[in-house]
Amino acid sequence: MLPSLKSSLPFTLALAIITYLVFSFVLSSLTLDTAAAVTIGVVLAGILVPMLVELKPLESAPTTTAAKSVTVTASGPSVTLYVGNLPYKANEEAVRDLFQQSGAVLNVRLMKDRQTGRRRGFGFVEVAAKDAAKVIQKLNDFEYEGRTLKVREAKERQDNDDSDE
Repeated sequence: MLPSLKSSLPFTLALAIITYLVFSFVLSSLTLDTAAAVTIGVVLAGILVPMLVELKPLESAPTTTAAKSVTVTASGPSVTLYVGNLPYKANEEAVRDLFQQSGAVLNVRLMKDRQTGRRRGFGFVEVAAKDAAKVIQKLNDFEYEGRTLKVREAKERQDNDDSDE
């Protein structure tokens, strides 16, 4: 089942039941039978719920974690570190707290699967350049929530376009 359908199904059913109750009890003077009231409820729910589900991410769009919890404002150079083998339940704040024990953290990005929205077990932490070596030395092969972290300097993303050669 698609994640959007899975999340909207309870809303669809709830809206169908509410519409049924409204048509059957409140507007009983219309003399609709039960089947017609349920059909109208399902049709209205099928139209309204997808619109509401699409609006939901706009209303509750999370602010970037960098803006929410950055405690260090560094004006110098920075280095992006790759962090692998993270626990799937780890969030940006927990990773930030772990890395701040070793140096100045500027940004944390944990990767998520596009289809499921679940964390993929790796991410990137931007640290002050002066602290990068110390952070790598201290946290590479560090045991964190039952998993051994892999911390390395991130490589530049390579494009698949080889037309320059």
